[in-house]
Amino acid sequence: MENFTYCTPTRYIFGTGAENSAGAEATATGITKALIVYGGGSAVRSGVLGRVRGSLSDAGIESVELGGIEPNPLDGPVRTGIDMCRNNGIDGIIAVGGGSVIDTAKAIALGVPYPGDFWDFYAGKATPAVALPVGVVLTIPAAGSEGSGNSVITLSEGKIKISLRTDFVLRPKFALLNPELTFTLPPYQTASGIADMMAHIMERYFTPTPDVEITDRVSEGILKAIIAEAPKVMANPNDYQARANIMWSGTLAHNGICGTGRKEDWASHAIEHEISAMYNVTHGAGLAVIFPAWMTFMAGREPGKIAQFARRVFDVTTTDTTAAAMEGIQCLKSFFGSIGLPVTFAELCLDNPDIPEMVRRLHINKGEVIGGYLPLRAEDTAEIYRLAL
Repeated sequence: MENFTYCTPTRYIFGTGAENSAGAEATATGITKALIVYGGGSAVRSGVLGRVRGSLSDAGIESVELGGIEPNPLDGPVRTGIDMCRNNGIDGIIAVGGGSVIDTAKAIALGVPYPGDFWDFYAGKATPAVALPVGVVLTIPAAGSEGSGNSVITLSEGKIKISLRTDFVLRPKFALLNPELTFTLPPYQTASGIADMMAHIMERYFTPTPDVEITDRVSEGILKAIIAEAPKVMANPNDYQARANIMWSGTLAHNGICGTGRKEDWASHAIEHEISAMYNVTHGAGLAVIFPAWMTFMAGREPGKIAQFARRVFDVTTTDTTAAAMEGIQCLKSFFGSIGLPVTFAELCLDNPDIPEMVRRLHINKGEVIGGYLPLRAEDTAEIYRLAL
């Protein structure tokens, strides 16, 4: 196990009616005038936007609103939000939605006090040091952005999708999690969220760092819980307890606890980002395609941790290491298929993806070598894309 520092300062309010605490939590954070960022009409139709607005008003907090944030969020709304904050004296941001909304809110929060272009942070030209406080009302459990210091934004010009990672600056001050707000999610969106949170754990689980038994067991336990609860959610979208377990799993998957004491990988996310940037596919669905392909590539080179995953998460009993790894990969693909997710490019409705272009963009954006489990060069990532065909 490696030395580490771990701090998760986000305050979580979990359960029925959690969104009604928005005003009290914002007040405790020091927010006096808020920008509410949200996605599509579902936040309006469900009434959650109105409840958040009312809670803030009851606490004496004025608010203005920025809606219409789309999946795979772009830089345009970020720039609009920054201008709105500066023009209206905003001192805090409330995100009502899932990962795309939260990531947009974080980018706005970072950009308001910065005199330059907010994209400087994503391009590596500036280091995040200060941001407006962000609070979250979570409606889509998937990205885990409600508990992380990360934000992913796509630059419209060139379709460059970059993940910005911070330890503390962009971690939300509070997150309000009501599982009832997820009852009306479409099945595909629910399933894609499940794949996303599993991928967040696996990016940390597949590590070259030895002797991380505690962190391994935490990761395996959450993965097994997700696998057990997912069929319940898919069969009965109104199953509160199953929804609650899935929602909390998404938070734990990405708040850093599963990465303590080890080197992380993140190659699969980088590989998938080029798919969703170029073809605008759902991120979780893209991960369901790429992760088994990445694991298959690794099973022929570094199968040890893949085999451990197979035995501990899917109860594979095969003694041969490589054979166990391959069986575990098939179990993962079968699980994804059972909840309605694609596991190949063809099933993602991409019969002829431009692999050379994705590889070119990937290594321009992420560097000549990517990944922590086993370093990957362009010829390796091209092979992983081909394995996903």
